[in-house]
Amino acid sequence: MSLMFYIQFALVLLCILLGARIGGIGLGVMGGVGLAILCFGFQLQPGGLPIDVMLMIMAVVSAAAAMQAAGGLDYMIRIATKMLRKNPKYITFVAPAVTWLFTFMAGTGHVAYSVLPVIAEVSRHNGIRPERPLSMAVIASQFAIVASPIAAAVVAVVAFLEPQGITLGNVLCVTIPGTILGLFCACIFVNKMGKELKDDPEYQKLLKDPRYVEENFDTNDIKDEKLGTNAKISFWLFILGAVLVVLMGAIPSLRPYFDGKPMGMANSIEIIMLSVAAIIIGICKPNGNAITQGSVFHAGMRAVIAIFGIAWLGDTLMKAHLPEVKEAVSSLVEVAPWAFAFALFILSVLVNSQGATVATLFPIAIAIGIPAPILIGVFVAVNGYFFIPNYGPIIASIDFDTTGTTRIGKYVFNHSFMLPGLLSMAFSLGFCLLFAHLFL
Repeated sequence: MSLMFYIQFALVLLCILLGARIGGIGLGVMGGVGLAILCFGFQLQPGGLPIDVMLMIMAVVSAAAAMQAAGGLDYMIRIATKMLRKNPKYITFVAPAVTWLFTFMAGTGHVAYSVLPVIAEVSRHNGIRPERPLSMAVIASQFAIVASPIAAAVVAVVAFLEPQGITLGNVLCVTIPGTILGLFCACIFVNKMGKELKDDPEYQKLLKDPRYVEENFDTNDIKDEKLGTNAKISFWLFILGAVLVVLMGAIPSLRPYFDGKPMGMANSIEIIMLSVAAIIIGICKPNGNAITQGSVFHAGMRAVIAIFGIAWLGDTLMKAHLPEVKEAVSSLVEVAPWAFAFALFILSVLVNSQGATVATLFPIAIAIGIPAPILIGVFVAVNGYFFIPNYGPIIASIDFDTTGTTRIGKYVFNHSFMLPGLLSMAFSLGFCLLFAHLFL
């Protein structure tokens, strides 16, 4: 690739680093600075705005913030606390199981937004380092894409390999058990990652700040007194919304059809969660100011601004250099077929799309004769989103973690999702290749 690409890529990383250090809306505004340099300085055409991602987060946050104001988040945390009291460490295993299942049924990892604030709060209230379950929950929501029968990337793989007698069942019998076992093995290691909250000096320093205690404990801690009926109603309405999102993804016929195609999942999530917010407000009548002053609303809006700047910046760079990126990765596959897993991983990191990665590289792999079982075995390598921390759920989970344990590192790449992602990738690749050898 050209020297200009590397210069501009370094600029993107620098903006992410500076934005992470600023904190708050720093990621978003530094993304704007990077865009100004790329567009006005290097004359690159602005890429696509991540509108759907931003609107999905806003819709989910609206419902979650209304639930919090009505007391539903306290009720949810109380239920989870009772379940986790004996073995609270299990949330590192339960959280990714939930997000994997959501993505498996809905075909999109963005459904994880609805449970991220809950995972963060349940972890903090139980004294668990939120970095552990949050990082694995985000990774699991990505990896489940290759196991979902309705995901675009899976459909594309089946279409490319169908002439060789490969069916959807052949793909899923490898990717479903492979990702489940791979994520479980990664959770075993991640469950010990980082210091406990009681031993974390940065979190203990936060606890000495009266403003932090007032914002995150006085209004959000679980009260000893009995929670009202409205708290329970808001909780179940929010759960109903999450279930409807999953059903809409799993059964496309439930969605209205336009021009012969079901309405997109992005619009479905936005409509359902906004409606849930309206119903919670109408029935439970929470204080209007409390909705926008709660920690869930603040964290969600910070995530929207961060995604607005950083995701737009990354898309601008990739679209400007997409031909040379594709050529470089394609050349790698032609020279070393065994490196196909690396090619899938690298391209997915750069283009942030499993479907686009499959559409670009699978035809090349088939043309040079890589066997179908190998292609299916390494299919999971399309989940390289975590490598550069500019993916929507990654940014959202960082903002939802009020303890500060989930973060972008000093050197960008040493962020909270790197080790969980690499472990999940290594284990999942091993299991998927094993099952491909056994079943195909």
